[in-house]
Amino acid sequence: MERKKRIPVGIEFYKRMIEKDYYYVDKTLLIKDILDQGGQVTLFTRPRRFGKTLALTMLRTFFEAEIDRDGELKDNSHYFAGTKIMAAGEEYTDHMGQYPVIMVTLKSMKQATYEDAFYCLKEAIAGEFRRHDRILSEISYET
Repeated sequence: MERKKRIPVGIEFYKRMIEKDYYYVDKTLLIKDILDQGGQVTLFTRPRRFGKTLALTMLRTFFEAEIDRDGELKDNSHYFAGTKIMAAGEEYTDHMGQYPVIMVTLKSMKQATYEDAFYCLKEAIAGEFRRHDRILSEISYET
């Protein structure tokens, strides 16, 4: 018996959506748009529940040089099999897995006070820093 695809209500992580075979509207050409624009920073502003986190996790899955627990570079290309970005050409797919990605979401910032919210924001930034701490050991500083 063939398993039916499900509608991804509440699913906000790209990898989970692909792994669990949910319905997915291919928005991978956002990657092409970002590369074509050539900006150093991209700000995503959308109303609540418009897929910002899903879009950001898709971008992170594509761009990030993700390292597994054994220190090996992960190949995330299977998450993009059959998508429009894979048909866009090597000038785009050559960017896959090439960059550290810093992703901060304010989704969970629902603290009662400014101080508590600020603390949580600092923790989120510190978490991203720790996630990429291996990069610092690769950098040689010249004086």
